[in-house]
Formats: sequence, structure tokens, C-alpha cells
Amino acid sequence: LWSIFDFIMPGYLFTYKKFKSMYELTIIKENDELSLKQLKMLIEPFVLRRTKKEVLTELPEKTITLLDNEMEEEQRNIYLTYLAQAKEEIAEKIEDNSFEKNKIKILALLTRLRQVCCHPKLFLENYTGRSSKLDQCVEIIQEAVASKHKILLFSTYTSMFPIIGEELKQRGIPYFELTGKTKVEDRIKMVDEFNESDKIQVFFISLKAGGTGLNLTGADMVIHYDPWWNLSAENQATDRAYRIGQKNNVQVYKLITKNSIEEKIYELQEKKAKLAEDCLNTNVTFINQLSRDDIMNLFS
Repeated sequence: LWSIFDFIMPGYLFTYKKFKSMYELTIIKENDELSLKQLKMLIEPFVLRRTKKEVLTELPEKTITLLDNEMEEEQRNIYLTYLAQAKEEIAEKIEDNSFEKNKIKILALLTRLRQVCCHPKLFLENYTGRSSKLDQCVEIIQEAVASKHKILLFSTYTSMFPIIGEELKQRGIPYFELTGKTKVEDRIKMVDEFNESDKIQVFFISLKAGGTGLNLTGADMVIHYDPWWNLSAENQATDRAYRIGQKNNVQVYKLITKNSIEEKIYELQEKKAKLAEDCLNTNVTFINQLSRDDIMNLFS
């Protein structure tokens, strides 16, 4: 927020050092409502809010459903093992004051926990157990396909697609897959065929590669297989289906593993979304760097 205003109106929100002490720290760390009101009063004359509901009044309804799943016993044991190791490593980094220098290491530890929630097979080749989330996802797709729905499935892990795809093949369900490696001409061809044909009802899409620029109004169901830190990225992905041209109500499912880091990520999403809403009266989310407390809470 400060950088945008500094570009447009240099000095209006003071120096960054002053802005941080007056507003950023007091609002984010202390939940100071007075500071929030003062900041909102400063920026309000220059912020134009145009929500999708106000502009695109002809759009049908969009329903977002949070679906919990509980890890299988073997999957849970793997998660707890990596969680214990991660806690120990993070505690060491904080004690020897190398926290700032080890953010990449911390991200790697968080990523490993997220992968276990999706499917331990993402990094454990010899894993032969099940994934509760995978079973839940396949069940949703089966029922949706049987009811003639068309589904977009987003994940931050493209390596998850072959695992889900194998389950669908066993059930005779064809699908398309779009990742960063997909050629432009193939993207266009798949998008057109998915929108126009009833033969393909499932489309796997990488959150980063397909989160913007695609018109997939042929779909009326969106599944977010795993939560991403930035809620706006998920919303943009959902809007591949929920946009001009959509005639049907859109059902959005977010799959969250209970008692895991995914619940913590979802809580952070909600916290940041509320902060943006309170400050800007808009759904645009700005994500600040996580504090030490935020990171330790992810491992709790």
C-alpha cells in the first residue's frame, strides 16, 4: 500500500520508516483500530471500489464450501514425524538469532508439511499408503462427473496431477492437464475443447500457470486441492470459471486437512483478507512477510 502511494503521490504517506511505525506495526501487530481508521481516512479519497457483484450484475451465484479431511494413520504418523523435526530446527534458528538468514530453510520445512497433507508420495517414492485428501477429491469428482458437472482442479503441486490422474483413469474419467510446460497453442486448443465438448469434464490446472488469462466458463465447479498463502491467487484461479459468460451457478470446494498446517494457512488467509477489507473496503489482498509468531504458529 505504501509503495503504491509513494509512486503516485511521493511523501503523502510519509517515509516508509514513519509509515511502518505509525500504521503498519500498530495495525498488524496490535490490531489498533484507531490507527486503521486514520489510515483509511487518508487513503479513502483515492481508492475506487468496483466489486464484481456491482459491475457484473448478470453473474450467477458462487458458493464456497470448506471441506475438511482427516489424515490416514500412516499419513498422520509421517506428518507428526516431520512436524517434530521442523519444530526442533526452527527453535534452534530462533535461539541462535539466525532466523532472518534461514527463511529459505523455513519455507522448505513448511513445504514438506504441505506435501504430506496432499500426499506423502510427492516426496516419498516408496510410500504405499493412502491420502485422505486424495480419496476425498476423487469422490467429489466422481459424483460431479456423474451429475454432468465440469470441474477445474487447481493445485500448487503439478506433481500431484499424475497421482490424481491415475485414480481417474482407473475409473474411466478422462481429463486435461495444463501446467507451465504446456505450449501456448495446446493451451488454446484444450480450453476451447473443454468449453465446447462434453467428453472432457475435468481440467487439472497449475495455480501459477493457469491462475490468470484463461476463460473456462464451461466449468461450473472449482476444486482447490491445497491452500496457497495468497488468497487473491486462489480467487483469480476461481475466476477462470466465474466470469463474464458464465450462465450456471459455480460451486467452489476448498480441501483442508484437519489439525495440520493447512488450517493455519487458511487462518492466515482470512486474517489478511479481513485486514485488506477493513483498510481498503476491497477484496484485494496484500500479504506482508510473516512475523516470527506467525511462523511458529504454523508449526503449532
